[in-house]
Amino acid sequence: MTTATAHPRASRPHSAPLATASSSVAPVRFEIRPLDAPLGAEVIGLDLSQPLSAAEFARIHRAHLDHHVLVFRDQRITPAQQIAFSRRFGPLQVHVLHQFQLPGHPEVLVVSNVVEDGKPIGLGDAGHFWHSDLSYKERPSLGSLLHARELPAEGGDTLFANMHLAWDTLPAALQRAVEGRQAEHTYLARYAELQQRSPWRPDLTPEQVAQVRPVLQPVVRTHPETGRKALFVSEHFTTRIVGLPEDESRALLDQLFAHSVKPAHLYRHRWQPHDLVFWDNRSLLHLAAGCPPHLRRVMYRTTIEGDVPR
Repeated sequence: MTTATAHPRASRPHSAPLATASSSVAPVRFEIRPLDAPLGAEVIGLDLSQPLSAAEFARIHRAHLDHHVLVFRDQRITPAQQIAFSRRFGPLQVHVLHQFQLPGHPEVLVVSNVVEDGKPIGLGDAGHFWHSDLSYKERPSLGSLLHARELPAEGGDTLFANMHLAWDTLPAALQRAVEGRQAEHTYLARYAELQQRSPWRPDLTPEQVAQVRPVLQPVVRTHPETGRKALFVSEHFTTRIVGLPEDESRALLDQLFAHSVKPAHLYRHRWQPHDLVFWDNRSLLHLAAGCPPHLRRVMYRTTIEGDVPR
């Protein structure tokens, strides 16, 4: 698969160049540099361990809406600082797999392939299938923030698919077939399959199962802040389109899945030490490309609660 990389294109203008200090305008501490990709921008020169002013936060918020993925380089932040920054965008959601919460910080999901004393310290197969985080909840995630704590020497990339582009480029006949329809999303859709593949998925308690009952979501959602339409189905969590025979539903979903992740819609993030990546789950799908099992990978994820999709 050919995907765009994280290298900026020199000829492409920056969305927000560095400002110069003056008597009336405070200096801007960071640069937002769009990537040479169908989505994404780097944030250069910002230290998230330091407080952000209201104007700086507004600039980050606007860039997140414009680019859907923001890559904050070299962020040597603590879990508490990651939580505090995440909370500025809304309340945080605690993942159903409480087994992989960071001790002392339940808002942080540990994403890791590391095993200590015979037990995994985190969710080692997170992102195995294309998905939007927590689409199986009544109020799915607004966005997720993933902080690189320990990276493998090879592999470990994350791919993102622009679901606004997927909708915009969907053939008109398919647009008519899906607009106004609902689809079922469930966390358990492929859980048993994942359990058979790896040791990372524990058996769920009745209480955990009750937290992830199936929900119905629009196949095409409207972004609550930008008004842009996006496809909102994924191979991981979407099981059927309501009101269609099973064979028709399956065939239509397969077409949507294949179209969504065409190379022209993708950005492949190659992680650098201490990257913090913040993506918009209302606009994107993502996928973990995986890494060799003997190479350690440790990431901390926070997840912001969103709205009821419309």
